[in-house]
Amino acid sequence: MSLLRIATRKSPLALWQSEHVAARLRAAHPGLEVALVPMSTRGDEVLDRSLAAIGGKGLFLKELELAMQRGEADCAVHSLKDVPMELEPGFALPAILERADHADAFVSNAHAAPAELPQGARVGTSSLRRHAQLRALRPDLRVLDLRGNVNTRLAKLDAGDYDAIVLACAGLQRLGLEARIRMRLDAPAWLPAPAQGAIAVECRDDAGAIRVLLETLDHASTRLCVEAERAMNRALHGSCHVPVAALARLRGDAIALEGLVGSAADGELVRAAASAPAAERERLGAELAAALLAAGAGRLLAAAGAT
Repeated sequence: MSLLRIATRKSPLALWQSEHVAARLRAAHPGLEVALVPMSTRGDEVLDRSLAAIGGKGLFLKELELAMQRGEADCAVHSLKDVPMELEPGFALPAILERADHADAFVSNAHAAPAELPQGARVGTSSLRRHAQLRALRPDLRVLDLRGNVNTRLAKLDAGDYDAIVLACAGLQRLGLEARIRMRLDAPAWLPAPAQGAIAVECRDDAGAIRVLLETLDHASTRLCVEAERAMNRALHGSCHVPVAALARLRGDAIALEGLVGSAADGELVRAAASAPAAERERLGAELAAALLAAGAGRLLAAAGAT
């Protein structure tokens, strides 16, 4: 193969991630030409409603998958946290790149930390998971929906629409905007979305030669961790409709996994943690999901419409 075409969303962050994958592929396969195929998705176009209201994060993938099915692209690059727990039939993820910063970022022009926000401050986020953890931290806050790409969200903050916003550290860092991070929101107090910070490359599962090319970018320890997180989320039937968080970390030959299910309505959080050999990561994720359900997560999931 002399030309590889990468389907990508048009947002600055999506383009950065796809260019990053392209550069890695060119370095790994000298002589390979890599071209981007920028596309607009329904998830990018409908910004006046929450993702949960219009069908979930899978909307960011559908058009890119259709392009691969039509033969207009050979693969697609995604933020793995946006990829549904179950891929559409006929697709695979042969490459998961080394994870960047998994944490969330507290961003504000006037306040250094959530604790410093005034009573009733307006905080913007598009994520029910962040919403639930903000409510748990500060029940007095007004948590408001915030959609759009990273630059659009920052512009709304700068225009005074919000007192603070919460974004992913990795996205800000990739766009050269790390200076906007006032505080990292990190474990154990605050957990990220499953697979946050990891980039995945998707292709058709019958594209043997393309899979071989892409597999050279796969980062083994990142895959072990994100597969544990996604196994937990899968067992909980998690989606953007449900505030679910997870973080797995490799400890020698074992994986330590923390999980959380929350309520965006009142900030109630149910937490659990467990560890297991890395080879048993799927079982670990399923068992942690069971522990969360036993601790009361089922009620929160049912209230959110997941069960």
